[in-house]
Amino acid sequence: MSKRADVLDAAKVLVTKDRADQHGNMENNFATIAEYWSTHLGFEIKPSDVGIMMALLKIARMKSNVEYKDNYEDGCGYLACAGEIAIRE
Repeated sequence: MSKRADVLDAAKVLVTKDRADQHGNMENNFATIAEYWSTHLGFEIKPSDVGIMMALLKIARMKSNVEYKDNYEDGCGYLACAGEIAIRE
């Protein structure tokens, strides 16, 4: 299996296993974060934007630690969540 498949497989595990007990419902969390960010910034942030922005945070972290695989796995996971939410928005 390729290294890229390893990254995607790890991301898939992160976003498909039930983490609601630990982190709460993903859709509700992204909606709450979007509300907080919207209030702080003074303009609307959609829940799908949260996933995109969190992926960008992971991308920014890569600049200082390009070899840290967690950033790649989490970035893929956040984009997958954003894509799922965007389809419903």
